[in-house]
Amino acid sequence: MTQDVPVERRVAGGRTFFGHPRALATLFLTEMWERFSFYGMRAILVLYLTAEVADDGLGLGEASANAVYGTYNAMVYLLALPGGWVADRLIGARRSVLWGGVVIAAGHYVMAVPVRWSVFAGMALIVVGTGLLKPNISTMVGGLYDRDSPRRDAGFSIFYMGINLGAFIAPLITGYLGEKINWHLGFAVAAVGMTFGVVQYVLGRRNLGDAGERPADPLLGADRRRALTRAGLAVVALAVLVAVLALVGLFTVNTVVNLLTGVTVLVAVGYFARIMTDRELSATERSRMKAYLWLFVFAAAFWLIYDQAGSVLNIFAADRTDRNVGGFTFPASWLQSVNPILVIIGAPLFALLWLRVGNRVSTPVKFAVGLVLNGLSFVLMAAAAQAAVGGERVSPWWLVAVYAIQVAGELSLSPVGLSATTKLAPVKYASQMLGLWFLATAVGDAIGGQVARLAETWSEPTYFLTFGLASVAFGVGAVMFARHIRALMAGIH
Repeated sequence: MTQDVPVERRVAGGRTFFGHPRALATLFLTEMWERFSFYGMRAILVLYLTAEVADDGLGLGEASANAVYGTYNAMVYLLALPGGWVADRLIGARRSVLWGGVVIAAGHYVMAVPVRWSVFAGMALIVVGTGLLKPNISTMVGGLYDRDSPRRDAGFSIFYMGINLGAFIAPLITGYLGEKINWHLGFAVAAVGMTFGVVQYVLGRRNLGDAGERPADPLLGADRRRALTRAGLAVVALAVLVAVLALVGLFTVNTVVNLLTGVTVLVAVGYFARIMTDRELSATERSRMKAYLWLFVFAAAFWLIYDQAGSVLNIFAADRTDRNVGGFTFPASWLQSVNPILVIIGAPLFALLWLRVGNRVSTPVKFAVGLVLNGLSFVLMAAAAQAAVGGERVSPWWLVAVYAIQVAGELSLSPVGLSATTKLAPVKYASQMLGLWFLATAVGDAIGGQVARLAETWSEPTYFLTFGLASVAFGVGAVMFARHIRALMAGIH
């Protein structure tokens, strides 16, 4: 197949990128700037939504802002499913990444317009664009190598370094401009970052050879027309729904958030129902999917807490932490850079750990470790919140410690889950299982956005302690069921 042929065999010239195909540099920089725009905007989103109108904010309550944030994250991952389909069946990964980048940049530019409606219109565009770009750029990276190339994993490691580099730099820039000068200026910088990514992607296209040039399984003739007709009808139906909600006075932030949360959960249920009832699956494949359902639930529970870093914890950073250093009060959003730098430091250490541990620790137990650590991070947050009772401001080192525990949990669960997804996938659904893994994050974020509403009505120590202990208990339960789940995995570790 075309995508299994290394680019260096198809493109003239001997230049490489850290010993890898030159095309990796193009994709590395595209992803870095896309993540710069995504995490830069995300770092100030909830702060902008909750800021007073007098301070050029949107003036939403914390409950609504947290729900919007969670739903936005969920939609980004949910749209990866149709985004992958568009690339595989219609236009190919290369064009999907290009158009995705253009739409993302447009969304950020819309958010830079200083009017109240711009934030929601911009987020809608970013969701669509990210759905096109995010799953397909990873596919293109894989297309640079033979399936059994010893450099494949190293190439992905370099690529993922770009993700965390962009995520680390972005809040430092957008946070300062957004919090200290003007929110919409922060959104504008995110737009400029994505523009850089698109420009260098276009300029570097000669390095890509034929990677992602054509759809993997193109729809032709009547099948293509039928698919486009259905897509058009879906868009019309969505427009009609919006119009009806507007006419009856229900087209509100909370209504839309609640509907999208329900859709996300229903898509997950439908996806699993479709796979589990497929009569073409062997008994072994069906057993493995039963095991994967457990892992999916564990992962969703993990992301439910973990991704509150940009909402509930971000608001805590703004309102409850002492950020004064030498007379300068640094932006609360700067603390959003802690997570990616810890990932950069911790990823190789955990990779070495799992290599040495080998199969002595099973995948379900690793998931359990992630859940327990995630829960302990919120238990620590409960202590920080208790120290802040009465209006006291606590040291930002509390949040640094919380993020360190969460990153340890992430590195115990996320890369392990990605690997398990590929190993447990039924042959028939091999290409769709990565989308199912993204869907776990979408479900966790969607439900997490609803859960985060409670942070405004419960006391902060109660909120953090309740969900922290719940996650710890869930992790302990995962350990208790680990042997059963491993049996269902039928020989997969």
